[in-house]
Amino acid sequence: MPELPEVETTRRGIATIMPGHVLQRLIVHEPRMRWPVPPGLSDLVQGREVQSCERRGKYLLINFASGTMIVHLGMSGSLRRVALDEERRKHDHVEWVFEHARFLLHDPRRFGAVLWHPAANGPILQHPLLAKLGLEPFDPLFTPEWLHRHLQGKSLAIKQALLAGQIVVGVGNIYASEALFRARIHPETASGKLSLKRCALLCDAVRATLADALESGGSTLRDYVNAGGQAGAYFEIHAAVYDREKQACRQCGTPIRKIVQGQRATYFCPKCQRK
Repeated sequence: MPELPEVETTRRGIATIMPGHVLQRLIVHEPRMRWPVPPGLSDLVQGREVQSCERRGKYLLINFASGTMIVHLGMSGSLRRVALDEERRKHDHVEWVFEHARFLLHDPRRFGAVLWHPAANGPILQHPLLAKLGLEPFDPLFTPEWLHRHLQGKSLAIKQALLAGQIVVGVGNIYASEALFRARIHPETASGKLSLKRCALLCDAVRATLADALESGGSTLRDYVNAGGQAGAYFEIHAAVYDREKQACRQCGTPIRKIVQGQRATYFCPKCQRK
């Protein structure tokens, strides 16, 4: 699944191209996605100028004066720039056409979304999909003290607490495994048992892992490409544990283990990440 680094990399790509330009056409080839593309959405945005491109969690926010388009890339989607005359590929479901640029939303599983939040409905952050999201990992408020306080009393495994997105957003399955390895925390550790010191290690590890991924443009998992159409290279080169079952830990040589938590694969080193 495209995670925060992939989505932020995409946002940075479209943010250098879309804002200040008029969307000439929004073409919906397949409205049946995770949530149906709203009927009449094309009429609401065509001929309107894009004001800015933002991100909240894993949601891209394309802002117009009249409202905000909410875009989610789903499990294996991407939003890429293509030539104005390039042939549309299978699973290219929505396209944004500007005078100088064209973007296609590619989503083989159709788990993504393209939704609309009218400005008349209030601030975009009040939208039901965004209102209950946790802190952004690079928010100054995401401190060890804040994390420790919000984990107190929770028996949920720390890996699953990270994935839930109600404490901190954007730490999806791949980067959660990597961050927990950096912090030397076993993924099955009960959230409420983490000390303030270990919360400090985890905060630092989350930021460092995501920062490294952002620097290299995201992962190469599935068919993710950024807004320019290039694949990321982070896990191809740097993954410490993810997708490395039975391979030697790069720190101690112990074989990496794989377990399943909440139907998601988790990778860890049983020596470096003791319970």
